[in-house]
Amino acid sequence: MGVGRGGVGGGGGEAAVRKRWRVKVRLSTAAVVVWVLASAALWAGLHWRFRRAALHKAEEGLVCMCEERARMLQDQFAVSVNHVHALAILVATFHYDKLPPALDQDTFAAYAARTSFERPLLSGVAYARRVVHADRENFERQQGWIIKTMKHEPSPVQDEYAPVIYSQETISYIEGLDVMSGEEDRENILRARATGKAVLTRPFRLMSNHLGVVLTFPVYLVDLPEDAKVEDRVAATAGYLGGAFDVESLVENLLRQLAGNQELVVNVYDATNHSNPLVMYGSEIPLGTPSPSHTCMLDFGDPIRKHHMICRYRNKPHVPWSAITTSSGVFIICMLVGYIVYAAWSRYDNVKEDCRKMEELKKRAEAADIAKSQFLATVSHEIRTPMNGVLGMLDMLLDTELKATQRDYAQTAQICGKALISLINEVLDRAKIEAGKLDLESVPFDLRSILDDVISLFSSKSREKGIELAVYVSEKVPEILLGDPGRFRQIITNLVGNSIKFTERGHVFVQVHLADHSNLAMEAKIEPVANGINGHKDEASAISTSISQNTLSGFEAADSRNNWENFKLLLSYETNEMPYESDSDKVTLVVSVEDTGIGIPLHAQCRAFTPFMQADSSTSRNYGGTGIGLSISKCLVEIMGGQINFVSRPLVGSTFTFTAVLQRCEKNAISDNKPVLLHPLPSSFKGLSALLVDKRPVRATVTKYHLQRLGIASEVVGTIELALSVLSGRNGSSLTSMGKKQPCMLLIESDSWGSQMDVSLHARLQEMQQNGRTHLLPKVFLLSAAESDKVKTIYSVDSVITKPLKASALAACLFQALGITQPSNENHNDSGSLHGRDGSGSLHGLLLGKNILVVDDNKVNLRVAAGTLKKYGAKVECLESGKDALTLLQVPHKFDLCLMDIQMPEMDGFEATRQIRAMEGKANEQADDGDDSGSESAPKTVKWHLPILAMTADVIQATHEECTKCGMDGYVSKPFEEKQLFQAVQKFLGASMSS
Repeated sequence: MGVGRGGVGGGGGEAAVRKRWRVKVRLSTAAVVVWVLASAALWAGLHWRFRRAALHKAEEGLVCMCEERARMLQDQFAVSVNHVHALAILVATFHYDKLPPALDQDTFAAYAARTSFERPLLSGVAYARRVVHADRENFERQQGWIIKTMKHEPSPVQDEYAPVIYSQETISYIEGLDVMSGEEDRENILRARATGKAVLTRPFRLMSNHLGVVLTFPVYLVDLPEDAKVEDRVAATAGYLGGAFDVESLVENLLRQLAGNQELVVNVYDATNHSNPLVMYGSEIPLGTPSPSHTCMLDFGDPIRKHHMICRYRNKPHVPWSAITTSSGVFIICMLVGYIVYAAWSRYDNVKEDCRKMEELKKRAEAADIAKSQFLATVSHEIRTPMNGVLGMLDMLLDTELKATQRDYAQTAQICGKALISLINEVLDRAKIEAGKLDLESVPFDLRSILDDVISLFSSKSREKGIELAVYVSEKVPEILLGDPGRFRQIITNLVGNSIKFTERGHVFVQVHLADHSNLAMEAKIEPVANGINGHKDEASAISTSISQNTLSGFEAADSRNNWENFKLLLSYETNEMPYESDSDKVTLVVSVEDTGIGIPLHAQCRAFTPFMQADSSTSRNYGGTGIGLSISKCLVEIMGGQINFVSRPLVGSTFTFTAVLQRCEKNAISDNKPVLLHPLPSSFKGLSALLVDKRPVRATVTKYHLQRLGIASEVVGTIELALSVLSGRNGSSLTSMGKKQPCMLLIESDSWGSQMDVSLHARLQEMQQNGRTHLLPKVFLLSAAESDKVKTIYSVDSVITKPLKASALAACLFQALGITQPSNENHNDSGSLHGRDGSGSLHGLLLGKNILVVDDNKVNLRVAAGTLKKYGAKVECLESGKDALTLLQVPHKFDLCLMDIQMPEMDGFEATRQIRAMEGKANEQADDGDDSGSESAPKTVKWHLPILAMTADVIQATHEECTKCGMDGYVSKPFEEKQLFQAVQKFLGASMSS
């Protein structure tokens, strides 16, 4: 029961707390509502008060402005009326008071024209004479014309007429017309002569299409008193002077002179008929928004006609800002007072919670970054280690005697394994970039050699597809540059690989220029580009045309700026020694890769650089690939300080262009710390000349570029006929670029070789030699993308140069065809270079007879490494742990090189290297002490330093840095290839080892 009572009591307490909380919430809610309502009522009151005061002030201003305009309008109208009245007195004085009359039509017209500046608002004035019917015949005889009505018809018989006898030139067309023939004009005339005052007509459209009125003054034969009777005025009337009054122009001139014209809308009405006032000025359409208005009466001197002016604001008077800001400010202040306290306390709690969450997120992010790096290293090692065994064993298998079918299977497996390694590298590269772990090397390298290697990589594929693959590097690009050759090669390989993959006809063209020269060429000829993606509004406008283009292969290119005209500009900059405007050692290159493939659909161009994205599912199905290459290339370009973009047109092709910021590196500045492996080209061809037959100027320029690299001067002609003319010297043909030197070789593009050409060409060459036109028959070379052996059997030529062109392959072909013996020093340089064609000869020379220790806990990797090294003549010993390596490497030892795995049980490669360096350090110290205590004539003891290269399966930069810290001399990524192994060991085994 106690528990029950306690429970009931507890329940009652909780109920009371909830009740008090509900009451508190209700009271606070009510207080907030009351406070908001009171603040809103205060806001409404203040707003209404300020708004009412502003409206009253606007009405007062409207009355003032309207009265001022009405007064000025009346004054200007009265001035014009007085001038017309004065003209009427002039007519009475000089026409009737003088005998004979001193006034005629010419005098009246001239006077009216010269005094028109006094009447700027009158379109013209005229004088109509009063003629009774009895005098009509005599009047018409004197004037020489008959009286006509306003409709230009002979006037019918009536008591009296008012034909116009004098008129201003502007209204001379009314001369002879009876102004009394119109009903309204007749009434105005009768009213004017009866009152002796100016009379106005109703508003009507003048010839200028403006609204106006006719002002009529009576002209009397004698002066009449003010109180003269109507009969006396009628009897004394001699005629009538009238003028067309432009009311719209009068009001427009008036409003133009006054300030605030844009704020007001002014309407002038003829209110003689109160029920239907006539508009004299202004719009008949009422304003959409009602606004205050004011009406002013106008007195134009006609007691019958009533006129008034109505003024209103063009827009409804705006609510003054004070009515809004003051009232709203008071309301906001009232609201903020209560809110500030609540917000401050809530903010304090929120900040504390946010700080706690941020600290927690920071720790999680740091842990995730470490875990990601460890994951990359682990994944890289765990995948590459078995792949190293697979590829190594396949390589060793291919070195054995195999049947054709077995060799095909092994080669297919090797290709698949390398493709898998390439994919792994791309994924890991992307992961390293996202993790910010990718750093660039800064070593000297030969750009042209790298491009030659890339061309070699895709040469067989381009020949299979029958497409042109070419590279051109500007002469102004330095021979040696400082940067990361591996990453630069990776970018070029990705772009060229994509172009080869998606191109079935046409060409793939790689160009490298200096940024300054490239910008000058683009600015020299800028074409207008329509709106749309890559310069095309829709996909239909981007389709290729069938017209032959002046490009490498004749097919249209996507980027119209990469045309022959711009290419010629770039060549002219090289020829004219254009200066490279740079105040530093930095070199900005512009590299473009142009293809005539399928292009990128317009809808997919926005995601071209998105990782793992392709245009559509059919692209991956038909062409393969993961869609990660462009993403990695973009990241690498940006890390190099450049930018990448593209122009692509469906069914036309794509042109990818990127910039890279590198540094100059002179040959004499290359040190041992920054070794560079060059591919020196042979100098045996310097001084030779060649004649090239090619109808495509871009392709001919590429061929000249490769010949020039070998020191061969060349001249280009379009056809074989022109080539024969040049060789024979006919028609004034000469070899401009070769001077008077006779070419020793004739290079002909395959598409310039016509049918039956081989027979006629050789016959004509023989004929030229017999006639003495040429002393030496040139060697005939055919440039073809097909296999040389097959082509040579078809065409009768001395040799076939297989494309794509590379300087080294071109040199080898010329050596054989021209019978030139390559000097031994060039043979040695080529074999010892980085870019030996297979690298095996140079690697065999380095490893032959060398003692190499391989340390790896994986037996398969040991077998692969030992087999690879023994293949090149090395003496190999294998160990499975770091401890065993320490025992075997006690000084003195016989080994020239050590390849050591990093991740091993008991003692990893890092620790083993540290202890080896410690042992070497002690041995060198003891040797130094012995040298100091010995005689000076004794030979110095050579210091011990065994080159140790890490065999690492991960590609994380942190691993490479750790290799350097622990004393390793370099590293070789698993699985390693011959070329990579040569690069790693050549600087250690190039000279005799000290040990």
